[in-house]
Amino acid sequence: MDWTQVLNNILNTVIGWATTAGLRLLIALVLLFISFKVVNFVARRIEKSGDNGKLDKTLARTFAYIFRLGLKCLIAICLVGFVGIDTSGLAALVVSLGACIGLALNGALSNLAGGILIIITRPFRVDDFIEAQGHSGTVEDIHITTTKIRTVDNKVVYIPNGPLSSGTIVNYSVKDTRRVDFTFSIGYSDDFEKAKGIVMDILTSHELALKDPEPMVRVTAHGASSIDLVARVWVKSADYWTVNFDVLEAVKTAFDKEGIEIPFNQLDVHVKNN
Repeated sequence: MDWTQVLNNILNTVIGWATTAGLRLLIALVLLFISFKVVNFVARRIEKSGDNGKLDKTLARTFAYIFRLGLKCLIAICLVGFVGIDTSGLAALVVSLGACIGLALNGALSNLAGGILIIITRPFRVDDFIEAQGHSGTVEDIHITTTKIRTVDNKVVYIPNGPLSSGTIVNYSVKDTRRVDFTFSIGYSDDFEKAKGIVMDILTSHELALKDPEPMVRVTAHGASSIDLVARVWVKSADYWTVNFDVLEAVKTAFDKEGIEIPFNQLDVHVKNN
């Protein structure tokens, strides 16, 4: 065996591959790297346009995600064909895998449909404070299959879009104002007009309470052991919890100072000796 001839044949084969398929593969890798960089750059620009207020933040992030994923897949398929691999078989394989995955991930498809429905109907947006599926928090991102929220104690919760889109959603950020409702109980022996005046003074004097609509304090029920007062005051949505806690503390302090009793359940036991 002529080893020199064998080595020459191998070398010629390698050189031939390098000058044809190898060169196309190198070009494809370079184009893949450059195009992915460009796609990422454009996607980041779309996201920044949402952060800057030029576009809606929810739509900007969704478009950026779809643009990045879809264009990268398209580029990869085109470059595979450029290298010389038969894409017809690859397309059939992708379709077959897609059908199998679709049957296996029926729940994921419902989440996908739910994500599309949320993006179209837009019951909430990024940065809205919502309550849904037993969780409440600020919406940080809306993905295709899940919605990411941050709770008030700084936990991150991912809610599937399927049940989220078909369930009840409470959006606390749609309106600029909210009403804070209170119920205060006093004893039957206490002056309820005096108690009403104390609560009203606290509501009207709070710097975060809105003057229009005016605060309201009325008797709402004659309970088994108390007179119940209902108090309502309108505030900016962002000030809801501040006013809620301030009023509760101020009313307790004022009632104690004025000698107004906040009744509680008591049990009288009578011992009878025969």
